[in-house]
Amino acid sequence: MAAMLVNSERHEPLVPDPWNEAFARRKIEQIVDDAEARFSPELLWPTHPNDSSECAPSYMLYGGACGVLWALRYLEARGACRLKRDYAPCVESLLEPNRKQMGHASGKPFGSYLMGDTGIRLLQQWHAPSNETCAELVKLVEATRDHPARELMWGAPGTLLASLFLHRQTGDAVWSELYRTTAQQLWSRLHWSTEHGCHYWTQDLYGRTSTYLDAVHGFVATAAILVNGRHLLTPAAWSGWQACIANTVRQTVECDRGRANWRARLDGAPLGDSPGLVQFCHGAPGFVICLADFPSDSLDDLLVAGGETTWSAGPLRKGSNLCHGTGGNGYAFLKLHRRFGASMWLERARAFAMHGIRQSDRDLAQFGRLRYSLWTGDLGFAVYLLDCIEAKDRFPTLDVFFFES
Repeated sequence: MAAMLVNSERHEPLVPDPWNEAFARRKIEQIVDDAEARFSPELLWPTHPNDSSECAPSYMLYGGACGVLWALRYLEARGACRLKRDYAPCVESLLEPNRKQMGHASGKPFGSYLMGDTGIRLLQQWHAPSNETCAELVKLVEATRDHPARELMWGAPGTLLASLFLHRQTGDAVWSELYRTTAQQLWSRLHWSTEHGCHYWTQDLYGRTSTYLDAVHGFVATAAILVNGRHLLTPAAWSGWQACIANTVRQTVECDRGRANWRARLDGAPLGDSPGLVQFCHGAPGFVICLADFPSDSLDDLLVAGGETTWSAGPLRKGSNLCHGTGGNGYAFLKLHRRFGASMWLERARAFAMHGIRQSDRDLAQFGRLRYSLWTGDLGFAVYLLDCIEAKDRFPTLDVFFFES
């Protein structure tokens, strides 16, 4: 494919193993059994060298113990495993050490969804629903509304997503109202680019101001949350969002011969002069995943073109994980299968699953351990394998959080 869209050095040839459901189920069992065996009440799970050079445990939803605990409960709730122990007592104890590890003052609301209190509190609410935990979550949503990050990982879009999950779970009006007020605040913070003819947000992150478009830090991740919660908005508000999202996505795409990709930042170099990333967190797979529930066919050509880019690029060299690995890219195919129904997309998702199993086995042989993380490790990949088996497409903790068997 055209070099301008993809950096081929980040990908590897697909191993053409035929789909084997029994093989995939055994891999899920291995991942769960190993995670349970390596658990320590004091140290939780060891940190993988690819996640950090430090040996200290991590606690967050994105890449730490909270995400592992979520994945174990989710896999059990869906009937993929039977856990040997109850992990609920561990959840609340994650809050303080995570704040300390992330350099956040003890006792103050730390509303980050993927890195802070919000993800941990949501898991606490799933294990043991209480009015007290809901009250803490209300504080987190309100405290994060004006956060300058304006993206999923650290800012208001993350707590917007938490409000959506809690409204689905409880039906309580407090969550729909928090969802609407947070969405309105995000609308008021949109900028207009005369150069590109579209709206965008800035993100104050890691000591710099950026204009990310992607599916973790950027525009399209927030778009996904608005698409999936549009029933909570007024018709007029959703009409404005729908036009805004569709325009920005189309104005920022770069296409070539039936394929499409997006650069990481609006103010970044065009793809011909940039890395050409094709992974969930930057590039076409994340756009497909985030926009697959868009309620019109106006972006369908770009969704298909993004899927073709993902397939042509091949599996990522960074392993089987969700954020920047083969499993995350494979969710684009599961989304396209549900949206359009063509069996080709499910076959491609399963081909990436088989390749990802090889990658996980290869990493285990190299490092002598699995990677205990939801978004960057084997636990998220186990959820992807289950979705390939059942032909489901709900991306973990982006499309689904609470799940009852």
